[in-house]
Amino acid sequence: MAVMSGIAESSTPTIVHLTGEIDIFTSAALRRRLLTTLQYSTSLLVLDLSQVSFCDASGLAVLVGIQHRARPLGITVVLTAPRPFMSRLLRITGLDRGLPVMT
Repeated sequence: MAVMSGIAESSTPTIVHLTGEIDIFTSAALRRRLLTTLQYSTSLLVLDLSQVSFCDASGLAVLVGIQHRARPLGITVVLTAPRPFMSRLLRITGLDRGLPVMT
């Protein structure tokens, strides 16, 4: 589900590579992992979506929830490399306006 890269100095982004499906069955575990990651994250948390094969409403809720938790900590959450279906989902839901997406 999530593979975390090594965390370096504060100027280096923290990158989390998400894989597989983010749905009602996996979202709770992903939420826990990302909340733990926030404790050790640099000021930029990059969520790599290039290997995400599916995402439902619970998965989107995790992404939004992590962003809300990150802000007060001074951490910016950025999504990167979404597949076309994921880009469309973010656009349709309007989340692309609230969650920065790097292609």
